[in-house]
Amino acid sequence: MNDYTRSAAKLTHVGALTALGAAVAKAHELGVPQNISIVDEGGNLLAFVRMDGAKLLSRETSVSKAISAASHRQPTSRLLPELEVKLALASGGRLTNLEGGLPILMGGICVGGIGVGSGTGAQDVEVARAALRALGADAV
Repeated sequence: MNDYTRSAAKLTHVGALTALGAAVAKAHELGVPQNISIVDEGGNLLAFVRMDGAKLLSRETSVSKAISAASHRQPTSRLLPELEVKLALASGGRLTNLEGGLPILMGGICVGGIGVGSGTGAQDVEVARAALRALGADAV
């Protein structure tokens, strides 16, 4: 390493699929079909599923929630409501403060985000937390 580079933890496709599997299992347990998106730290989609019966438009919100959580390194519900329109406009509609987006933090380092949409905000968060637990990620 030198002054121009640094090592960085990366979420692998195996990690993304592990998180996705745990989220799907929790959604089944709750009886709520979900759209679930997993992105890396740069907002690149690594894994996605639209469970049978999940709301069609929640596909887009699940991706936006994952990107928002990774981008801001905090749950989407913590983004200030008064910034909602500004965030959406500045990001071409990609950032949101809807509940259901959580950053994936490993040892305090953000390696990605998960976004869940189609249930209530509380159900979306519960499904996302199951994914974090499966990875052994930091609680948020």
